[in-house]
Amino acid sequence: MPDKIVNSSANLGNSPETDWYAYGRSNMGQRFSPLDNITPQNIKQLEQAWVYETGDKKGPQDVGETTYEATPLKVGNTLYLCTPHNWVVALDADTGKKQWVYDAKVPTEMQRQHQTCRGVSYQPPRSGGVRSAKVQSSPSEELDPVRCDAKIFLPTSDARLIALDPATGARCEEFAKDGVLDLTRNMPFKQAGYYYSTSPPLVSNGVVVVGGSVNDNYDVNSPSGVIRAYDVDTGELKWNWDAAKPDQTKPISQGETYTESSPNSWSVASADEKLGLLYLPMGNRTPDQLGMYRTPEEEKYSTSVVALHIDTGKVAWVQQFIHHDLWDMDTPAQPVLFDMQTSTGKQPALVVPTKQGDVYVLNRETGKPIVPIKEVPAPQGTIKGDYASPTQPSSELNFKPKKLTGADMWGATPIDQMICRIQFHSLRYEGQYTPPSTQGTLVYPGNFGVFNWGSVAVDPEKQVMFGMPLYLAFVSKLVPNDGSDKGPVNTGEHGLNSNAGGPYSVSLKPFLSPLGVPCQQPPWGYVAGVDLNTGEKAWQHKNGTIRDMTPLPLKIKLGMPGIGGPVITRGGVVFMAASLDDYIRGYDLTSGKQIWEARLPAGGQATPMTYLNSKGEQMVVQVAGGHGSINTTIGDYVVAYKLK
Repeated sequence: MPDKIVNSSANLGNSPETDWYAYGRSNMGQRFSPLDNITPQNIKQLEQAWVYETGDKKGPQDVGETTYEATPLKVGNTLYLCTPHNWVVALDADTGKKQWVYDAKVPTEMQRQHQTCRGVSYQPPRSGGVRSAKVQSSPSEELDPVRCDAKIFLPTSDARLIALDPATGARCEEFAKDGVLDLTRNMPFKQAGYYYSTSPPLVSNGVVVVGGSVNDNYDVNSPSGVIRAYDVDTGELKWNWDAAKPDQTKPISQGETYTESSPNSWSVASADEKLGLLYLPMGNRTPDQLGMYRTPEEEKYSTSVVALHIDTGKVAWVQQFIHHDLWDMDTPAQPVLFDMQTSTGKQPALVVPTKQGDVYVLNRETGKPIVPIKEVPAPQGTIKGDYASPTQPSSELNFKPKKLTGADMWGATPIDQMICRIQFHSLRYEGQYTPPSTQGTLVYPGNFGVFNWGSVAVDPEKQVMFGMPLYLAFVSKLVPNDGSDKGPVNTGEHGLNSNAGGPYSVSLKPFLSPLGVPCQQPPWGYVAGVDLNTGEKAWQHKNGTIRDMTPLPLKIKLGMPGIGGPVITRGGVVFMAASLDDYIRGYDLTSGKQIWEARLPAGGQATPMTYLNSKGEQMVVQVAGGHGSINTTIGDYVVAYKLK
């Protein structure tokens, strides 16, 4: 039977219990589902229900970090997801059968640092109408644009925002130009592949808010990191917020340009429609490891969370997480919003984890800390013309590791370990926040972070948090731009990037042994639970095995790093894949113990989701296509599970 596009309020602060309307289920970003059909008692009956293969796989001309990171939406009885090359796929939520596919026809571009799409966004019907979805008659069918009531918004890796009809996949003729909006408009520089969106935009209060990713360390003169809000119906620019000019939010005129290289927000935003605020996880200005180019305004908003008024783009408050960030420690995770019980009563809370291991808990109305923040001394000494902040913020709730020593060095063989120890002593390292250097600096926690874009999940009823802290050191080295031949540059986020126009290139890579394993001893990855009422860690367990790091079928639980995020259900079960082995797992929220797993056909470096199908069965869906940066199994799978 054809699907139904159900009516809803125009805001996504809450999704129907059966559905999943936004990347984090709702604009609150909790990754919490009120479904309770699946429990720790019956989870062993969970089995594969269906598999869909999208047909979009990494090709020989793709950049290294070509990744499947999408979390599907579920509206009515249809799933909507995007693929790395910006196809949108609509599937029947009961069977996984394809309804339609839209291909944005994104050209290959080797100067992109990422080829991915974490998700699409949904605008519910504005008129209250109900429309039936249609099954596409041909896989390559290109439909004429139509007038849309509801919309699916697709961000593309060639810097477009496309509005589609959820029923058919046709472009929405009334939005921008036949459904396509050019995000390079008013950019000061337009180098191909230097600016694009990898995360779903925020839809709230009649606007669609778009951030973007600016390539790290490619060019001093790069596109702007401006945040823009467009009318969901017409695509008209309503406001723009540029961190370099934070008070000038009036829509820019046709002949003007935004500030070059200004701080950007590449991850997922959240919103509280009742407060009228949206929350942006902010990155840094490029070049990321060279601080001499930054203005006071850019310094204020870099590597922070910023609250803006949804209707105007004006700043409500900002909380910074690193002062004068020299390590590319962008705030990577979607802020999680919930109402928190505290000793002084209920507070509107915001939880945001960071790469450096802090978990900040703030009042989302005022920005003031609920969990205390203090300033701690930080190492000094930089290249000429730069400086390091004498102190850095630190949350009382954190997962920061201990300082590494030579005794922590590890390897697959004794020789491997010896070489790691020699490398360790050759690098500059005075603990966390050791500034970049021409000698080479050990950055720990590294640039994958303790937490990354997978964020954390929060159960607003039990007031608990589930996260996946990981621990991998990186090496950052400044290489003089003296005209000498340095070999290949600008081949991805991790490698040697030129910082064209600047005094130094930047080499950034994981701290690995000659055999390609981390130089510090395991565990490298955990799952952890936190009681947010007390701020106490309830438990922390090693997570993941070496099953897919060796040709031998060894499931030794060393504690593996991962990329992706968790989902909590009211039934007391947490679902997450993410680890370097090809499994999706279920965990008991109370104890953190693994209680279920299923083998995936490819790497599960995406956050799962859960919903009720038309028969009232709870489904769990995981996208499995692998991750180019960490060399997990490549594929193009969407896998669904349900109870027997």
